[in-house]
Amino acid sequence: MGNMIIGQSGGPTAVINSSLAGAIKAAKINGVERIYGMRYGIEGLLQDKVFDLGVYFSNLYDLSLLKRTPAAFLGSCRYKLPSAKDDEDTYKKIFALLEKYDIDKFLYVGGNDSMDTIQQLYDYAAEHSIKVRFMGIPKTIDNDLPYTDHTPGYGSAAKFIATSMKEMIQDNESFGAGDPRIAVVEIMGRNAGWLTGATALSKDADCGGPDLIYLPELPFDEDDFIERVERILLTKKSIVVAVSEGLRLADGTLVCNYGMDASHTDAFGHQQLSGAGRMLSNALGYRLGCKSRAIEFSLLQRCATHMASRTDVDEAYNVGYIAVSKILEGESGKMVTIEVDSREPYVAHYELHDVHGIANVEKKVPLDWITPDGTYVTEQFVNYVKPLVIGMIEPHFAAGLPKHLKIPK
Repeated sequence: MGNMIIGQSGGPTAVINSSLAGAIKAAKINGVERIYGMRYGIEGLLQDKVFDLGVYFSNLYDLSLLKRTPAAFLGSCRYKLPSAKDDEDTYKKIFALLEKYDIDKFLYVGGNDSMDTIQQLYDYAAEHSIKVRFMGIPKTIDNDLPYTDHTPGYGSAAKFIATSMKEMIQDNESFGAGDPRIAVVEIMGRNAGWLTGATALSKDADCGGPDLIYLPELPFDEDDFIERVERILLTKKSIVVAVSEGLRLADGTLVCNYGMDASHTDAFGHQQLSGAGRMLSNALGYRLGCKSRAIEFSLLQRCATHMASRTDVDEAYNVGYIAVSKILEGESGKMVTIEVDSREPYVAHYELHDVHGIANVEKKVPLDWITPDGTYVTEQFVNYVKPLVIGMIEPHFAAGLPKHLKIPK
């Protein structure tokens, strides 16, 4: 039996390390001799930044603490693996490093772009008869991976967003006797509105929820938006609006880029999206003459491990555990998926899907889960996300603050 290596890639989540904990536990139980970690994903592997995870995690307490640690414990990257036709030397270097450490099992925790890495390495190994197996472990708060009901990381981000929205609405309503107050809250998610839609969970007996919710699946009309807010101001003084960072006008222009030149992109061609909330808040203040503020949850949406959903933590751990179990059974070129049998009561199981149908594909919110006027989500959306935010995992505290793990330098 050869050794195993695992890496983390892309934007972290509150439960990305739970998947790592599950993978380590499965490897130890099944007698994998050495469990290596890539420091900073595939980019770090290319620099031979590899260390022995099995030695580092010698007891169960460390794995328990790992599950409660935010960010990517191993370190992450946004490195786009070139095609083998364009740069075969990179592939030769990767497989030479795997041979150096006697590694025949390669696991990668990530989203769409990370599955592209798994696909390309798997294809190269198959073409050159190299006996290394590859397995993808899903991760993304954006929830935009296809062929899985949802992705680990989404439930915890949705829980944080809905909770923060409830608290913020209460705060905004505290000044009901004064001048009107508008808050435009910008939510992550890129081209998919799963996270923005989760703000609807804040609507309950003790909270009216956001007044308007705008997802990127539909074109955004600024004039209609202003008119709707103006009408709401006739009946209430506190207004909270949730908008996706990826909102686009009818001509495809990103709202966050309106009137600006935004040329910076990452290795995968993804632009950093930020500013839609600020732009719309400024427009409201200018055109309606009332106080308006923009709020961005920003990185808090993905690193708030103190508010991680228990359901999410458990599923993240399970996909890591199952990924190792399946790769040891001989599976390769696959990603673990979550299949939901029932939402109430919540029952789910796990399958594998060929990574070729997953890499670089975005799953968006179904249009019939958005209200016809494009300003809210339907009950079907709410019922979809409700079970994913259930439960909590208590942090380990020291001196009144959560305790986390870090790799020694």
